[in-house]
Amino acid sequence: MTGSGIDRDDILEIRGCVFPKRFHYDVENHMWYEPIDGGLIRVGMTMVGPALADYRIFAFTPKRVGRALEAQKSCATIESSKWVGPARIAFDGVVEAVNEDLIDRPGQLATDPYGGAWMLIARPTRADALAGLVTGEAMVDAYTRWLDENDFAGCFRVSD
Repeated sequence: MTGSGIDRDDILEIRGCVFPKRFHYDVENHMWYEPIDGGLIRVGMTMVGPALADYRIFAFTPKRVGRALEAQKSCATIESSKWVGPARIAFDGVVEAVNEDLIDRPGQLATDPYGGAWMLIARPTRADALAGLVTGEAMVDAYTRWLDENDFAGCFRVSD
């Protein structure tokens, strides 16, 4: 479940949850950010989000292209078997592209969180949009703390 295009050497694992080292993470909101060409940022949900929903995601509704994004506000709505709510973005910006395939197949959030299940591409309004997010070993410490504080065993699928 590491996702398409993710090299095993690029992965950190914490209690069955995997995280690409090169991404930036908002641990509290279970979101990942990947800087891409042109100052854009690809946005997705870590595998912890779908694990909290028992891997049953039924709907993904993103903000439309051209819409403004506000830090810590919704960039999309996710509907699962346990929860309906916002996917919160870490920075102010504008939606440049949405993953149309994810709208049609929202279950990819559970099966390919770091590949085909990216949510949207945003253009941040500030160059330091990813400041304050964690990467690498800092992410390991932050997620381990979150897992402990929330009594969450990890990303282990019991059945499909």
